[in-house]
Amino acid sequence: MESAIRFAKERGTAVLIEATSNQVNQFGGYTGMQPVDFRKKVWKIADSVGFPKEKIWLGGDHLGPNVWQDRPAEEAMVLAETLIYDYVAAGFRKIHLDCSMSCADDPTPLTDEMIAKRAARLCAVAERSWQENGGEAPVYVIGTEVPVPGGAKEDLVEVPITSPVAAETTLKVHQAEWENARLKPVWSRVIALVVQPGVEFDHHRIEHYQPEKAKALSQYIETQPHMVYEAHSTDYQAPQTYHNLIRDHFAILKVGPALTFALREGLFSLDKLDREWNGELEAAHLSETLEQVMRERPKYWSPYYKGSAHQQYIDRQYSLSDRIRYYWADPEVEACVEKLLSNLHHRPIPLSMISQYLPEQAEAIKAGRLSSDTPREWVMDKVRSVLIHYAAACETKTEGSAL
Repeated sequence: MESAIRFAKERGTAVLIEATSNQVNQFGGYTGMQPVDFRKKVWKIADSVGFPKEKIWLGGDHLGPNVWQDRPAEEAMVLAETLIYDYVAAGFRKIHLDCSMSCADDPTPLTDEMIAKRAARLCAVAERSWQENGGEAPVYVIGTEVPVPGGAKEDLVEVPITSPVAAETTLKVHQAEWENARLKPVWSRVIALVVQPGVEFDHHRIEHYQPEKAKALSQYIETQPHMVYEAHSTDYQAPQTYHNLIRDHFAILKVGPALTFALREGLFSLDKLDREWNGELEAAHLSETLEQVMRERPKYWSPYYKGSAHQQYIDRQYSLSDRIRYYWADPEVEACVEKLLSNLHHRPIPLSMISQYLPEQAEAIKAGRLSSDTPREWVMDKVRSVLIHYAAACETKTEGSAL
């Protein structure tokens, strides 16, 4: 988040930061933060780098019964109502209403009508929270063909692209449910539809965007004034792909695991440097600590990583789905990261070694863009290297307007 805010300051733009329902919720999520805690954390980072809070947009991703799919639908929806209320009350203004996943007593898959009815129910709660707590009116993202958060669980075979007929049906059914729920005036604040343009990733493979296959879908949204597509799982695509997606009206591109994957790469590079420069006795041993913590607390990776013990080890360390991201908030891991950064800050590393493990950052040090004794900034620069491709794509000009 700090890298994203610093990058927005560097470019003079706003920044959108979203929290996912399993990450931040009324019970703390895997980060231990409720929505108001997340907002305070973002504000604290903004203050520390001198970035104006009014240029930060907070969004809620996959807000709905997603976290409680193992419970009966009504119980899960009641919990989702509290979730939505708390997010809006805390100042989150871009709300993704995701009711696409079946609960314990639901049929699989859910019908468009069931998804839309539940989304309208949660939208009404969001509106009530906004009216009771004040602030800017929230905007909404809807959809029935919503990719699984964090990438595919299984190996990819072929990613089906949303058809224009399915997109049209989704919009018509949702609009009807908004009217049934007396939310017709709110419909103008539904700004985006989540669709599958044919991008996805699994543990070690990436499905790349092919514009010709999504042409009909791209053209359909041109018939809907004031609405664009939102594309999830756009992580790890080639730089030109992001320009193509923006050009084709997939104007909101979600990225998460690619950023934390870059974070992991940077910290693992520091881990190697620490062990070689400071020696095994003084080193923090981050990768070993993470491996131990993940094996002791397998909740966040065991449903995803299968196969032999060695394959599970490879996936834990290097999978594109990056389940390691669930463990950075663990106190033991946090303490290890701090020791690692301290080791390398107090005993600066020669540039020749930095170049071995972080060659791009070594070049930035030589150019004077990065300091030679701040390993924390090197890691943030790794994250920046992902952000820069999204930023460049969002400056793509279409029909004379910057998107």
